[in-house]
Amino acid sequence: MRTLLAALALAALAGCQALLPDASDRTEVEWHTFDEAREAVEAIEPFSTHKSDLIGNGFDPKRNPAVTILTYPEIVQRFSAGTALRPDEYEAGIRSCLAAGKACSGYAIAAKRIKRDRIGNFWLDSFAFRRETNITGWTFNALILFVDDLVVYTVFGGQPNLHELQVTRNPLGPLQGWGEALRPRY
Repeated sequence: MRTLLAALALAALAGCQALLPDASDRTEVEWHTFDEAREAVEAIEPFSTHKSDLIGNGFDPKRNPAVTILTYPEIVQRFSAGTALRPDEYEAGIRSCLAAGKACSGYAIAAKRIKRDRIGNFWLDSFAFRRETNITGWTFNALILFVDDLVVYTVFGGQPNLHELQVTRNPLGPLQGWGEALRPRY
């Protein structure tokens, strides 16, 4: 009988980790992985692809929340602030865009899928002694420049594999923040 009770207690406590909170942070886009986003940008051919082609391939700023429309002044600011390059050292697509003035525009793309799972001991976490969070996912960013309707430059970057472990340790547990709570506020 005692063995049965011990087994039931152990099973009940083992399931406590499922009670820990989790969270996710993502941009709702059609790309589910970093590689899908990368392939979408790599499929764009500078000086050949048009803006209308991009809209059909998921780069419509009206439907894709990851796409931000950039104006000419914003593009100039991106390439002139703190740069060590002379204008003639930029790639041809960047030079043609900057030379085009108001005909130059762009898309900045920023997408992410990040998941935060609390792991570890349920009781230590619940009483704020030790909280462990496993953070996984990916982030993606890209820049597409246009002169009128023609794509002249693309580049992408980001973190294809994000994996972090965040540990917060409070030796006093729930009493850790009492000093701040008791301080008079003016």
